[in-house]
Amino acid sequence: MSERTCIITRTRGPSDMMFRFVVGPDKLLVPDLNNHLPGRGAWLVISRRVLEKAIKCNAFAHSFKQDVHISDDMLDIVEQLLIKSALGSLSLARRGGSVITGALKINKAIRSGNVVMVLYAQEAAEDSRRKIAQAVHAATSQGSAMITVATLFTSEEMSLVFGVNNVIHAAIIQKGLTADGFIKRARQLIAYRDEG
Repeated sequence: MSERTCIITRTRGPSDMMFRFVVGPDKLLVPDLNNHLPGRGAWLVISRRVLEKAIKCNAFAHSFKQDVHISDDMLDIVEQLLIKSALGSLSLARRGGSVITGALKINKAIRSGNVVMVLYAQEAAEDSRRKIAQAVHAATSQGSAMITVATLFTSEEMSLVFGVNNVIHAAIIQKGLTADGFIKRARQLIAYRDEG
């Protein structure tokens, strides 16, 4: 995978852990999270703080050597694009058999060592979080690989993906490309929010 250099931090890294931005014909800055848009790109490490700094110090204009118009809500636009992308990948992972729901099933899968990531909805009760955290701790204490635990979505967003009401927990089990695709998108969202 090709490496890119962040225009702010000067950090080099793989393109899947960086944002690409391009300038449209109207000189409007466009986030290109899938790296498919034509034209020269400017790259940033995935971080809301870094994007905010790039906007404040006019880094895009310097990088593109022209005036660049940036939407006032660019920080939120990028976050919404990341959420949409992650939810789409979660849906694919669910259809590919890489996602389980239900606290009891998740608890059992964690203890058997099959889980790589646990998702809580933002509305998850502290008691249910604690029970799953205990299962994660027990599994990792017994030699299971590290399990990422994240709160990325609302219950409503998760429920739309699963087609049922009130989804509060989900677990990703390692089962091929669909799980890998979601984990990549989830890590991007975590990095953007500076939660990882």
